[in-house]
Amino acid sequence: MGGGFLHPERWVSTVVDRFLRRPEVAWGAWNAFGGRRILGDSPEDAVPMAEVLKVGLIGCGTVGQGVVALLEAEAGEIARKTGLRLELSRVVDKVPEQARKAGVPAERIATDATAIFEDPEIQVVVELVGGTTIARELVLRALRSGKDVVTANKALLAKFGREIYGAARSAGRCVAFEASCGGGIPLILPLRSGLIANRISAIYGILNGTCNYILSEMDQKGKTYAEALSEAQQAGFAELDPTLDVNGTDTAHKLAILASIAFCSAVDFDRLHIEGIESLDAQDLAAGRELGYVCKLLGIAVRTEAGLSLRVHPAFVKRTHPLAGSGGSFNAISVYGNWVGHTLYYGRGAGQKPTASAVVSDLVDIALGNQARTFAQLRMLSDVSSEPVYVPMEDLRLRYYVRLMVADRPGVMAQVSQVFGARGIGLRAVTQHESSGDEEGDTVPLVVLTHEAREGQVRQALSELAKLEAVRAAPVTIRLVDEHAEYSL
Repeated sequence: MGGGFLHPERWVSTVVDRFLRRPEVAWGAWNAFGGRRILGDSPEDAVPMAEVLKVGLIGCGTVGQGVVALLEAEAGEIARKTGLRLELSRVVDKVPEQARKAGVPAERIATDATAIFEDPEIQVVVELVGGTTIARELVLRALRSGKDVVTANKALLAKFGREIYGAARSAGRCVAFEASCGGGIPLILPLRSGLIANRISAIYGILNGTCNYILSEMDQKGKTYAEALSEAQQAGFAELDPTLDVNGTDTAHKLAILASIAFCSAVDFDRLHIEGIESLDAQDLAAGRELGYVCKLLGIAVRTEAGLSLRVHPAFVKRTHPLAGSGGSFNAISVYGNWVGHTLYYGRGAGQKPTASAVVSDLVDIALGNQARTFAQLRMLSDVSSEPVYVPMEDLRLRYYVRLMVADRPGVMAQVSQVFGARGIGLRAVTQHESSGDEEGDTVPLVVLTHEAREGQVRQALSELAKLEAVRAAPVTIRLVDEHAEYSL
């Protein structure tokens, strides 16, 4: 029967079944013969008759409260689009006031997660505790209890993903984690679905909004690192303790997860090269701007003939680079496939609303049955893939920005050129401004851009330069990153 109508016998069976479970909804179904729309009693409350997924939430902090608010505010929207009703049956937090503040009824609040694990009606556990100790225990307990898991915990999956995915597979359950890598930006779904036919060659990502905000302020307004960090904290874009953000660890957690899926490899988090932005100086960003570059903290995963290059570090990119225009607290991620070419994902990578949006999208995916099938079938997670070959940082060939504080006298440039030349490193550009008066004595900044060179050779050159009498401070270097070739490997 066309036009979305149900066969009469099947329709009657459906109404009877729903009447027994949700009579307040089923009554309205008698007025929608043919199954076109199954409504509630009043027009104001009209929503499609919905399947129910009962959810237990552990952790009702900022993101947890966002999930509670979203499920309440968008229940009708979700039901209309999917025929599903997501019911928050229990919320666990060691500080009950957090849940009460979110509007959770007192009878649904608990301080012990056992209340969720021992409830046979709860089908999915949302873990929003964070960290890698208690959260790890909670996730494993949830899986052993026969419940699917949704988590935004990038540190947990980056370090213990192989164990957790394996535990889920053994229990016949699934783990969904769209919110772990890009906040509200869909990244996991494209890799496991939309780009499934592609051999991914590279990922370049601005994956931390705190760092992007700080670098944007330093670049555009000339602020020092300390000034930009303080402003980010006041604006709510940085934690009171921003260490994991600014030292590159947060970006590395996300990159490890994305790389594991993109390259179907069991990536070891400890094999990533990680540098942060704490030591960056505003004068280097200003010098880069003069040369047509902008500084970004990038998470980079590249497939090469020698293996995978996985690294996090500040980088200068040309102002025409696809990622250069991502400013403020926004994230931007480029993914390159051998058939699709360059794809770009942009949006808010953190925050209560964007992250809650991703969490709820995973809940819907589980309720629809998509997540379970995908998790069981695809061979893209670290528990069912082998470890990759890693390319050492020393073997990479890149271009470099180098700033030297040198004595302002004849012959210094010749010494610098000799050190680079002895290691086969060509100089592409050299700039030296007159002393501004801020430097000590006769010291001036000398900025060098190199041709492509092996990282190990550049490190040796910098070590030798630091020993020169004419060089008055430790050399500063920032790698230059060109736009990835669209159809490389």
